[in-house]
Amino acid sequence: MKVFLSICFSFLFLFAQEPLSLDRAIQKVKEKNREIDIAKMDELLKTLDAQIASASHYGALDFAHNALRSNDALNVFGYKLQSREATFADFGFKQLDMSNPNYQSTPSDLNEPQDRNHFSTTLTYTLPLYTGGKITQHEKITKALRYLSSLSKEEVRLQKIYEVKKSFYDIALMQAYRVDLEEIEKTMQRMLETTHAFMDEGYAKKVDILEVEARLAHVQRQLISTKANTQLLYHYLSFLLDEPVTHIVTQEHDGLDFELNDAQILHDNLSVKKAEQAVEIAKMNIALQESAYLPQIGAFAQYGSADNRWMGEWSQNDAYTVGVQMKWNLFNGGADRASIEKARVGHLKAAQELVLSQKSLLLHVKQLQTKQITYAQEVLSLKKEVALLDVIYENYVARYAQRLASINDVMLKHSDLLQTKLKLKEAQNAYYEIIFELEKIASKDEV
Repeated sequence: MKVFLSICFSFLFLFAQEPLSLDRAIQKVKEKNREIDIAKMDELLKTLDAQIASASHYGALDFAHNALRSNDALNVFGYKLQSREATFADFGFKQLDMSNPNYQSTPSDLNEPQDRNHFSTTLTYTLPLYTGGKITQHEKITKALRYLSSLSKEEVRLQKIYEVKKSFYDIALMQAYRVDLEEIEKTMQRMLETTHAFMDEGYAKKVDILEVEARLAHVQRQLISTKANTQLLYHYLSFLLDEPVTHIVTQEHDGLDFELNDAQILHDNLSVKKAEQAVEIAKMNIALQESAYLPQIGAFAQYGSADNRWMGEWSQNDAYTVGVQMKWNLFNGGADRASIEKARVGHLKAAQELVLSQKSLLLHVKQLQTKQITYAQEVLSLKKEVALLDVIYENYVARYAQRLASINDVMLKHSDLLQTKLKLKEAQNAYYEIIFELEKIASKDEV
């Protein structure tokens, strides 16, 4: 039995979860959150796109090997030429009767050749020499898109950190509210006992007991709801961290503040940086479209060999071809001009969106800062009001015990205290949510 108990305690010790701190939770969400992982994969995809675009500078080397068999006259004659085996007989000269001036026979050696195998191997290297900047601009755009995806990844990371912080403080507020409700529940239990005693002595009525029981049931219902909401917050925190969380180190509720100025906002905010990058990409797109007016010049080199036998006389049948090609579109119905104009309009649109993004962000921050000041004052006011109502409530409980106040008066004071405490928690919750949002806007992830 002792051995069994020792094993049980050992397992309990091993599986007991240490309370999770906010610092550790933020570290975990950076490492394990699946949405952040997906954003990292998006960034990796854009990185690979940039590598693909850069590879165009170096051209392409292609290997091709053909194994063919045909009795088509054109193919067979071409095979022989490529294998350097064509003779005059292939033109039908051996069937020509020079002594007969009226000879008109069709040469079967040329028109009806025997089946022939053909094996050809070639290496072809193509290299763009000049594209009017098309490859360079495409490479710049893909690199800019990669940077844009890194900003998006950072946005997701800051959003998840914001959600972790908010969950921590929501849990802390719920736990504090639960402590208040448990204290009130104890007080209500004592009041119910007192009311029963008063009823036994004839100083209270049945309706007084029912009223206290109703108020007690209301407090217990709020207590159950608070516990359920706390568990829901733990489930959401577990979802964010991708691991079960059942206990946290609660945060202090006083002294948390955050300030920032307009210049700092515009410099650090990720949405503004994304809008700035969109302007740069739109500008690059103009240069990309303008390259359609310029010629395209490329070089190629080809080396190979062919024979009627696989891997036959390679050195005797090998051949090479080198060349340069210039291609210049002279007319396409004005499509290039329209594409350039479209790119320019896109650039103007991106520039306007940048200005709008900056102004909208500053307005949003001003709204948040105004709410922050309002909630800070509301919290201070409600704290004083709670302290006053708590003293008044305790005073009415004592007066009721001395039969100097009615049960209805006590219940009204209790209801005022409970509602004010709830308002205080809600105001604190709103205040911290604003601070966390300001931190997210300023791209800060400190606790």
